[in-house]
Amino acid sequence: MSKNSISIKFFLFEILSVFIGISMAFALNRWNEDRKDQISEEKILLEIQNGLRADLIDIRQNIKGHKHAQRACDLLNKVVHGQQVDSIGMYYRNIFRDYISIQNRSGYEALRSNGLQLVENDSLRTAIISLYDFDYEVIEKLEEDYQEMQFFKNYYVKMNDVLSPYMQIDSSGVLLGIRIETISKEDKDFLLSHIFRIKGNREYAVVYYLETMKHINELDALIKEELDN
Repeated sequence: MSKNSISIKFFLFEILSVFIGISMAFALNRWNEDRKDQISEEKILLEIQNGLRADLIDIRQNIKGHKHAQRACDLLNKVVHGQQVDSIGMYYRNIFRDYISIQNRSGYEALRSNGLQLVENDSLRTAIISLYDFDYEVIEKLEEDYQEMQFFKNYYVKMNDVLSPYMQIDSSGVLLGIRIETISKEDKDFLLSHIFRIKGNREYAVVYYLETMKHINELDALIKEELDN
């Protein structure tokens, strides 16, 4: 074999060795990057999952509050119709109580800052975006921005002015009950229409909260499945 042939083979071998080395380096670097992304995704998904479970606690409390207010509306409705309801004093302030939506968004914000494509599972990514950018936004607007749902501001003073002559209050200022024996048709219709609006809006809030809880549980299941794989 001639020296030239040996030199060419050696040269080709060197090129092949360099190519293989570079390819392996790129592959290793890519593997490291993918591994880092996977670790980041897992950490963020865990943070989102923990946040969702905390959100469920707040949602259940708000649902409980809205349901108490619905019960209070039913009792006040009876009072306005002339029935004696001794327990109305315990429920009265619940009619006008407002709520806020506390949302744990740190996991989602971390995902957004890292890029939503960090979550490779399309169904999971879509479910996350839908919950935080739609469901949570709707709940926040319902509780804090929607005019009809600002119960204390919209209803308390007006209704309390009409009801105050019928209130039984002890020496310490505690409302013991409301007894209406005679009331004008105008005042009666005014109270009943407001009770109807308050209860209806609270019912709508509960329905949307329950639907959001369903979406949270579905997302939690998707995250668990993703982390288990």
